[in-house]
Order: sequence, then structure tokens, then C-alpha cells
Amino acid sequence: MELWLEQLHNLFAGKFSFQKEILEKYAKDAWLYARIPDGVFFPESKEDVIALMQFAHSKGIYVTARGGGRGYVGGAVPAKGGVVISFEKMNRIKEIHLEDAVAVVEPGVITGILQEKVKERGLFYPPDPASVMECTIGGNVATNAGGPRCLKYGVTRNYVLGLEVVLADGSITKVGGRTIKNKTGFDLTGLFVGSEGLLGLVTEITLRLIAKPPFRAGLSAYFEQMEEAISCINHVLSSGIMPSALEIADRFTLKCAREFTKEQIPLYDAHILLEVDGSEAAVNADIGFFENLLKTFSPKRLSKAFGEEECEKLWQTRRLFSMSLKASGLTKLNEDVTVPRSRLIDLINLGKDLQKEFNLTVACFGHAGDGNIHVNLMVDWLQEEKRKQAEEALNILFDSVLSWNGAITGEHGIGIAKLPWWQKAVSQQSRLLHEKIKRSLDPKGILNPGKFV
Repeated sequence: MELWLEQLHNLFAGKFSFQKEILEKYAKDAWLYARIPDGVFFPESKEDVIALMQFAHSKGIYVTARGGGRGYVGGAVPAKGGVVISFEKMNRIKEIHLEDAVAVVEPGVITGILQEKVKERGLFYPPDPASVMECTIGGNVATNAGGPRCLKYGVTRNYVLGLEVVLADGSITKVGGRTIKNKTGFDLTGLFVGSEGLLGLVTEITLRLIAKPPFRAGLSAYFEQMEEAISCINHVLSSGIMPSALEIADRFTLKCAREFTKEQIPLYDAHILLEVDGSEAAVNADIGFFENLLKTFSPKRLSKAFGEEECEKLWQTRRLFSMSLKASGLTKLNEDVTVPRSRLIDLINLGKDLQKEFNLTVACFGHAGDGNIHVNLMVDWLQEEKRKQAEEALNILFDSVLSWNGAITGEHGIGIAKLPWWQKAVSQQSRLLHEKIKRSLDPKGILNPGKFV
């Protein structure tokens, strides 16, 4: 055993482990690849994090941060070993301030728990990843997580007012603040949001909250053809009324959800889930407007939901899409590409073309309102030929998305999974700028090594 492991074990009694079962548990996230770390650290305070980073910096030890482990790109995988720092014990909601409309939390707070706590105070934290009851605020900050409500409310970055960050050398800094408007110096808060644990370790987060909309309603519509659904979406988005969420799913996704949930989900080519929120009078008017609009596209089935309970029933199935696909027995390569909305139909058709060309099942679902569609290649991972075909299909997918001025990731990040396409996705000048920032904040390269910079 390395001497530094024994030193850390002695320094952090009860908070540091190198037991085999612990190392295996923290070797991967929700992606395919795993790498066993040398040790796992469970800090309980910012002082613990500072002490670890001072030690790691002095010894040149790699440190990889981990939230809830729900990432799909290997972002929390310790690619070069070293220490995984899991923030699960730093899970206190320090403050919910009604007048300031802010929450101050530690990084290990589960997103869904925070949402429930602020709702009790009549407030609202909009970002809602599908893994909302498993993912953490710290992980959301690291990846700039989104979710269906991004269409109206924006992503995690839009709600982070301030951060407390421990840097690679163990020094600590606070960036941002507690006010919505703050133009004091560079936007260092924005720099750390979405940085995937490469620039510093977040130990405290100040979040902007808004008033909770008093009412919500939803529409569920099934269409014979995907083209009809996409055309309907385009009309919704140009109607002058903004839904709070606008989701789409294809036939294979619906089929897997039907088999997984045992619910009688209709099997048509496309499904749209639309939601609006606000005052009850406004919501009733808006949902009536959208109902009439959707009817002009002749959906095969159209249903409405009013109020919290009915709407949540619609979303319960949507949140199980990813799990339903995994239950199919095939390996799911979840690619969270984003395209301009005018290219939605091109992206869906590309999925169909890839399916035919490589004899792979391709399942598409996601956030149609902002062009962030999860293109899932369903692969028999035990067959080497199928793995090679999947890689070819991914090359075509990402090349096409970039040629349409899209992005290879909308909310999952680069991690390890998208490393092969990093140089295509970002210009040389931008990559050099990333490297300069990284060297400035982490000159020894000990934070989350083996990733995109």
C-alpha cells in the first residue's frame, strides 16, 4: 500500500476508505467505463476538503469529485486513479430565505429534496434533471444540468448566484454573491458552473429561487407520424405563448416504457408532452389555446391534466424513459446532442437513417422545445461487431450535429465518453484558452485528470 494512502487514512479517521467494496462502488457513474480509485474520501465540512487538497497538492495526488454518480459520460470516473471525493455527507440545506429568495446549500444536497423544501415555503427551484431524486446540486453545478423546464426557466447556471470553491492548492475562495444583479469583476461563478470538477471543488452554493407558480396543466398527444409532431412543435414555439416544458418521444421509447411500466401506453410514431404553468386563469386559457392548436394536427389521442397530482402522473412515465430503455436488455448509449430547432426533423430522420444503415435500434426522446434530443443508440454490447458499428454511427451523428451548428452535449458534459469528439466540437483557439485557464487554477493537473483538458 502506498504511504500516502496510510497517511490519509490516519489523517481522516472514519472519513477515508480504501476497502475493496467501497472502491468498486465509486469507480464509475451511470456510463459504461469504470476505473478503481486508490481511495474514497467522504468530507463533512469545507475544512475537510481544504485539508485534503493541501495534502493532495503537496504530494501530486489526483482528486476526482463525485456528486450523485448519475452522469452519463464518465465525468466522475477517476480516470487516473487517486482519490474520489464524494460529497454525499455534505448535504445540509443551510438556509432558505423567503425575502431574499435564495437557498444556501452544500453540494451533496439531493436536487429533488431541495425542490420539496423550497416548495413548502412557497418558492420554486426550476432545474429538474430526470434523475432529480438521485442527483445532487453539486453534480448539477458541475455539469450545468438542465431538464424539461429549461425551455421556460433556463438551466442550473441561471440559478447559481454564488459559490464557495476550494482550489487545487487547498486555498478557498468565494465567487458571485447573493444578489441577482452583480457585475463586479469577471463572471467567475459562470466559469465554475459546468466545469466538470476540473477547476475547483464547490463546497457551498447560493441559489436563486423564484415564486412557485400556483397552477399547472399539461397535454399529452400521440401522432401517427413523427413529421406531424415536429411540425406541431414548431407551431407551438412560434405561437407567442411559451410552455414551461415541451417534450417528444419516439415509438421505440414508448414501447420500452409500456413494457417497463405495464401501463397501456399507445404505440404511435411520436408523443408530445406539453406543460404550462402560472395563475389558474392564465393556465386554463393557455391550455385551451394549445389544445386547439394540437387538434389542427390530428393527433390520434389527446388528453389533458390539471393540477399538481394529474401532471405528475404524466411526468412519472417521462422520467422513467431512460430506465425503461435500459430494461430492454440492450446497452444504452445516451447522446444528449442539441441542434437548432429548425434541424429537429433532420436529427430525428438521421436517427432513422443510422438505424437502417447499421442495423441498430435508435431511440429518440427529450427536450424538443430547446432542441436537446437524447439520441440513444441501443447496442448489444457483447457483440464486438455491434460496438464497432455503434462507434461509426456516433461519428456520423456528431459530425452531422456539428455541421448543423449544434452541440455534442447539451447537459451531460464531455467527461470521458465524448473525448474523441472534443477537438471537432471546439476550435483550437478555444481549446488553448481552456488549457490556459486549467493551468492557472490547477498547475499540477490533479483535479479530475484524464478528461477534456
